[in-house]
Amino acid sequence: MLNKIFKLKENNTNVKTEITAGITTFMTMAYILAVNPSILGEAGMDPTAVLLATCIASFIGTACMAFMANMPFVLSAGMGLNAFLTYTVVQGFGYPWQVALLAVFIEGIVFIVLSLTNVREAIFNAIPFTLKNAVSVGIGLFIAFIGLQNAGLSVANSSTLVSIVSFTDNFSTAGISALLAIIGTFITAILYIRKIKGSILIGILGTWILGIICQLTGIYVPDAANGYYSLFPSFAITDFTKLGETFGQCFNVDFSSVGIFNFIVIIFSFLFVDLFDTLGTLIGVSTKADMLDENGKLPRIRPALLADAIATTAGAVLGTSTTTTFVESSAGVAEGGRTGLTAFTSAILFLISMLFAPIFTAIPSFATAPALIIVGFLMFSNIAELKLTADNYTSAIPAYLCIIAMPLFYSISEGISLGVISYVILNLVCGKAKQINPVMYVLAVLFILKYIFL
Repeated sequence: MLNKIFKLKENNTNVKTEITAGITTFMTMAYILAVNPSILGEAGMDPTAVLLATCIASFIGTACMAFMANMPFVLSAGMGLNAFLTYTVVQGFGYPWQVALLAVFIEGIVFIVLSLTNVREAIFNAIPFTLKNAVSVGIGLFIAFIGLQNAGLSVANSSTLVSIVSFTDNFSTAGISALLAIIGTFITAILYIRKIKGSILIGILGTWILGIICQLTGIYVPDAANGYYSLFPSFAITDFTKLGETFGQCFNVDFSSVGIFNFIVIIFSFLFVDLFDTLGTLIGVSTKADMLDENGKLPRIRPALLADAIATTAGAVLGTSTTTTFVESSAGVAEGGRTGLTAFTSAILFLISMLFAPIFTAIPSFATAPALIIVGFLMFSNIAELKLTADNYTSAIPAYLCIIAMPLFYSISEGISLGVISYVILNLVCGKAKQINPVMYVLAVLFILKYIFL
């Protein structure tokens, strides 16, 4: 039955591989169950309600991806977009969180229309193959950087912006966490090199177990005040009635306190970031999974984009920020996931996690960091596909700018933006206008306007 629904044989995969990939993807994304309620809680939303909304929206969106597109991509509340909702729209502009959720809902409706009218598909197909490979490489660096941050290895520095952590200062918390992440990275790398199935998932669990041993022996000492929590999973009953505090609240908006122009700006801000974060993720992960055809196009991209749009709309109604395709889907792809069964496995785990949220949220970030670092390497390896030669500089330089922008500006969409703008300008000025797809001109103008007005 599963083979018939998800076409496993056609995609050269099997049930065991797909389920392992789905579990792996979920494990690398489980941090969102702790992070999203924390961030949106600062906007005045009930954390438990946000947790439930996140789980349900993730299930709906990922299940749609599984059955509508049969792709191994998993969706949840997007990082960056939740911060934009809290720190810019609510705390910056002073608008109620209900207004922000309404903007997300409208954005989702717009995306549904764009997905049904081939606009998003046309944008995907218009991006040259060189830039698509660059997106995959850039995302590799980006998620590796996230992994280094989650591990506590890369820390803020007032002089150099970032630097390596001091292992001796606060060794019982920051130091040992960073060290365990390094050990976990080597464990994961060795298992992957030796072609051990489920190597990334084993790396996550192994690193977590090492952390628990360190806590039992007193090497790791929890310090909740500074964000270092107990590594032991806890058991608690989830209060499902809390969902009523956010469900449908996006329609409970008083527009008398909202300027129409500013509201439109908010919608377009969500729209731009979500559109190109999603496209970037689909490009990067599908390139690594060898899902693109000979023309650099992704078959079944329309239902994939439609699933993403449906998830955003449903999430806004439930009470969470933009639900989008997660770059951590690459972890499941690296484990061999190729069909919707991978996605559906993750979807089920998101649904189950409502009951066992304290267990899943107990997975420390330093345990998932090795997975992100190794998957980042696997995606970075696509750099071999880029031909950085003198006769190809009009494509190579935009690819380079796209790659470095993603980790340095902490945004997939910014990388795509700089890549598109530079590609159009360089090819136009250097007499290669015929190589530019007309859609690329439109994108370049829109990106420039975004920087001016948004």
